[in-house]
Amino acid sequence: MSIVVAVKKDSEIVVAADSQNNFGPLTLLPDNHVALKIRQVGDSFLASTGWGVYANILTDVLAKHKKDIVLDDMPSIFAFFQNLWHDMHEHYSFVNDQCQEEDSPFGDLDASFIVANRNGIFNIASDTSVAQFRKYYAIGSGSDISLGALHALYDSDLTAEQIARKAVAAAISFNVYCGGEIVVRKLAVSA
Repeated sequence: MSIVVAVKKDSEIVVAADSQNNFGPLTLLPDNHVALKIRQVGDSFLASTGWGVYANILTDVLAKHKKDIVLDDMPSIFAFFQNLWHDMHEHYSFVNDQCQEEDSPFGDLDASFIVANRNGIFNIASDTSVAQFRKYYAIGSGSDISLGALHALYDSDLTAEQIARKAVAAAISFNVYCGGEIVVRKLAVSA
């Protein structure tokens, strides 16, 4: 599991994540292993939480299709994740159609994603629905803790980076599935 937060404040968007990867009940120290949770795709950052195998799948998909991927707005992000769902079932034999809710008609990625770019912050839920947020959002096992920190800190004098770091640090402090170093990526946007 993980924590990823995105904060848009003033003329900056910051995406921050922990770097811990869990191997069942085992965690490793950050000087021995750092998980990649934030990737740059064109002018966007794509961050993921959930199963560790997503890092391998995303690396493979992005290597094959990087020039064709557009993550600018809700329709293009939705299209990317629909294509990802299709590619996962077509090219990765270990993917199944699990669903968390018995009566849901939708498949379940069993992971969450954030895309951040000059157009804002977008959450992609496990059913591939896309929602846009104006100020901040958090995903992962520590998201409840981070969302509380984001809410409490957003209107302070802190910068987007300071708020994002504190929100990730709060999740690391209080959620056993979050840990390691804090990784930060920034991009300038219009205010």
